[in-house]
Amino acid sequence: MPALDGLRILDMTQYEAGPSATQALAWFGADVVKVEPPGAGDPGRGVGIAPLGYFMNWNANKRSVVLDLTTGEGRDLLLRLAAQADVFVENYGPGVVEKLDIDYDAVKQANPAIIYASVKGFGLSGPFANRKCFDGVAQAAAGALSVTGYPDGAPLLPGPTTGDSGTGVQLALAITAAYVQKLRTGEGQRIEVSMQEAMTYYMRTRVGVTPGWGERAAPRAGTGFMALNNLYPSAGGGPNDYVMIIAVTPRMFVDLCAAMQQPDLASDPRFATFSGRNTHAAELRAEITSWTEQYDKFELGRRLEAHGVPGGPVLDTTEVLTDPHLVARGFIKTVEHPDLGPVPMMGFAPRLSASEVELRPAPALGQHTDEVLGTMLGLGEDELGALRQRGAIG
Repeated sequence: MPALDGLRILDMTQYEAGPSATQALAWFGADVVKVEPPGAGDPGRGVGIAPLGYFMNWNANKRSVVLDLTTGEGRDLLLRLAAQADVFVENYGPGVVEKLDIDYDAVKQANPAIIYASVKGFGLSGPFANRKCFDGVAQAAAGALSVTGYPDGAPLLPGPTTGDSGTGVQLALAITAAYVQKLRTGEGQRIEVSMQEAMTYYMRTRVGVTPGWGERAAPRAGTGFMALNNLYPSAGGGPNDYVMIIAVTPRMFVDLCAAMQQPDLASDPRFATFSGRNTHAAELRAEITSWTEQYDKFELGRRLEAHGVPGGPVLDTTEVLTDPHLVARGFIKTVEHPDLGPVPMMGFAPRLSASEVELRPAPALGQHTDEVLGTMLGLGEDELGALRQRGAIG
């Protein structure tokens, strides 16, 4: 049985921060009913060059219902659905749920035991609570941009959307915790997650290892730290023909020298001590580079593995989808989309031995409107037709 079988979530989210949270819970078996506006639906459906690619990656295993919340009937239907749900999740901009009159107080009136979860860029209180936010804004406000890039260059935007999906994973954890508490007490509660605050969680190591913690800004990382926690070019010369090598302990350095077939390098007076390896970092980098440039990044990965050295090739986004390890573990899956045909998709990292959920493609807009309103609210075909004619549903 799926771990969260029986948990019903009313999903009022858009783009990524909220959808990533509800999708994580759907992957554990929760019934996630995504409520979208008529017309284009979740704005995430229109993000990106590939048709529906962005939307598909954050909305698999959900059902889609179209309600027009600007109408009285549409709002009433939403509150009736909320009365049947365990969790209500929203990540609209500041003031939107209040304008639609679906804030915590309104939904709690319909369902006193509801778990009502909100993602906001800067939270529900404080001087910046009214600021709108997307991933890059959250990363900037959390300090992530300040440590990304070269020391003598401008801050750079990290590739992963940690400000969005990293917040979503924390929200999913909070919802799960609140649900466990509800099973014990029968009571719901309010959940609030600030994207800025959530993003700082991923900054703790960089802050903690910086000398003068709290007094000196952490430097930009560049391609790594010192010679033995860094990127090295491999044969091929392509933009991602690099290998990451991390050999920070004395034993790891000895193993790296063995992988390079230069065991004497470990006893070289310049590199025999930690301080020496730091003082002569440029010379050590030159020695390692002369080795890595002889082989392609995959061969380097194999040689490092054979000698127990932490490291491996830099995979581009195409190589990730065909990575033999991820494919062998079943992490890369292929789903049949009704409009796009077979589509490769990444799975979800947590694996539960007693909870298996099949990956289903993201729903078409309004695909489950009749199904959800029929089963949850008992509406018949005539009632659904009349509501659709009046524009309350899509």
